[in-house]
Amino acid sequence: MSVTARTYPQTRWDLSDLLPAPDEEVIQTRLKQLEEAVTAFERARASLSPDMPPDAFLDLVRQYEAIVEEMRVLGSYGQLWFSENTQSPQALAYLNRIQQVLTDFQNRLLFFDLWWKSLDDEAAERLLPQGEENADYRHFLQSLRRFKPYTLDEQVEQVINLKDANGIRAVVTLYTMLTNRLEFTLQVDGETQRLTRAELSAYFYSPRADLRAAAYQELYRVYGEESPILGQMYVNRVRDWHNEYVKVRGFATPIAARNLMNDIPDRAVDVLLEVSRRNAPLFQRYFTLKARWLGMEKLRRYDIYAPLAESEKRVPYEEAVALVLDTLARFHPEVAAKAERVFAENHIDSEIRKGKRGGAFCMTVSPRFTPWILMNYTGRLRDVATLAHELGHAIHSMLAEHHSIFTQHPPLPLAETASVFSEMLLVDRLLQEESDPLARRDLLASAVDDIYATVMRQAYFVLFELKAHEMLNDGASADDLHEVYMENLSEQFGDSVEVAPEFRYEWTSIPHIYHTPFYCYAYTFGQLLVLALYRRYQEEGEAFKPKYLKLLAYGGSARPEDVLREVGVDMTDADFWQKGFDVVADMIRELESL
Repeated sequence: MSVTARTYPQTRWDLSDLLPAPDEEVIQTRLKQLEEAVTAFERARASLSPDMPPDAFLDLVRQYEAIVEEMRVLGSYGQLWFSENTQSPQALAYLNRIQQVLTDFQNRLLFFDLWWKSLDDEAAERLLPQGEENADYRHFLQSLRRFKPYTLDEQVEQVINLKDANGIRAVVTLYTMLTNRLEFTLQVDGETQRLTRAELSAYFYSPRADLRAAAYQELYRVYGEESPILGQMYVNRVRDWHNEYVKVRGFATPIAARNLMNDIPDRAVDVLLEVSRRNAPLFQRYFTLKARWLGMEKLRRYDIYAPLAESEKRVPYEEAVALVLDTLARFHPEVAAKAERVFAENHIDSEIRKGKRGGAFCMTVSPRFTPWILMNYTGRLRDVATLAHELGHAIHSMLAEHHSIFTQHPPLPLAETASVFSEMLLVDRLLQEESDPLARRDLLASAVDDIYATVMRQAYFVLFELKAHEMLNDGASADDLHEVYMENLSEQFGDSVEVAPEFRYEWTSIPHIYHTPFYCYAYTFGQLLVLALYRRYQEEGEAFKPKYLKLLAYGGSARPEDVLREVGVDMTDADFWQKGFDVVADMIRELESL
């Protein structure tokens, strides 16, 4: 289970595990096989009955599982191929084609989902698979029935699927294409550089105040020019979400739909956002402290991620990989061995390339495959933390790979647990190995910067979304949101940070609010949860590790409230979330003492 001494260079990923090649013969063969499986499954429609034998029903569930997995494989290939080059006509053509084909298959399979939800509780209970070996199927089927009050008849559900394929999904794809083809120009020491967003963003962390300001000004100059189009895309995203989930399905609020998808009570999310809002002054206090360290009267929004040290040290990719793997190995050899699988199977794309999707993500396709990771590695210490973060996601999936494709992936709020925990292991190691007070201050400050970005910034994105959805559905325009976003920043930073006018366009540059409305509270949830868990790890040591690994191994095979109850967490308790902020307060107090 030990990590090897092998080094891993920075490369483009290999997608051949999913599809040997995207040539027409291969695609046609796979689609033909899928067509045959779907057709065979459709024949079972006539046999569906509340009185059917449970064993026959279980056989159908297993057939359905195999079909869903193959659909996930073909769809994921398109998403990953498009992400590695959003300007590739071939990747876009495949993505559009496969989405259309899979939508047709989904519509043909809908009858099974709708029939299952239509059963009364007694009939459903009789058919639920029994035995520990079928626990994943049982949980999956029980989870489906949570959506029963919001499920429509088959024809309407099919129309929604068709509408999404050529409607809102197309709008979001256009957003991705448009924003990932953007180029930025920056003057650095008299030299004009043409940069991708990932390359430009690296300057947000420059020790030079002029470069930080110039980088942000250039980012929002370009997004400001595109804001009429991006704003209109968001209007369509919001209205589509409201029309489907509130008007048609009957959810009380737009965010209630996301909460049910996450299997998180509305009250828990309300409490999380309330406690976050209440703790905004904590980070304002930190930003005031940071301004003094930087020799500034007041921090500018340009400066919130400014390093305290003058170093612009770069960490070579091979060193970063070795550092992260060794850090994980010190925690637990199984964790490190699973992380190394990502590199050994070449499932990571870490290069910087024009046209490549910005940011970072980890995609779990199915239990049969090691997850794929995309990141844009520029050599900053923050990129090393991002590497640890995304590997944490992969580890989480691999620890749960003994589950069904239905239950491997955890719900969004728990999906950040292993990723943030892995980052904290890295930061804790760096702090332990550093004895110089100023160097420790820099590391600790960088950790608080990251916690701000993961907790407070994400919570305020969701607070903005709540207001934006309300306003746009009451007839406001995208232009009205610029002022609302500035008010959001004003509440978030108070008097501690000076916010320049161009930040009014920042919301148009946040992919999550387009791709997955209300996603961002999952980051806040996950970070605060991990802060509390990490405190417990520091107190319990080795005794904590089996409980933590068991939590991750659940994947999505149990309800979040049940998983968290095992580790003593009540997600509706404001005091629990406050404990996470109390850990941050301790970090800030230590910084004040240095």
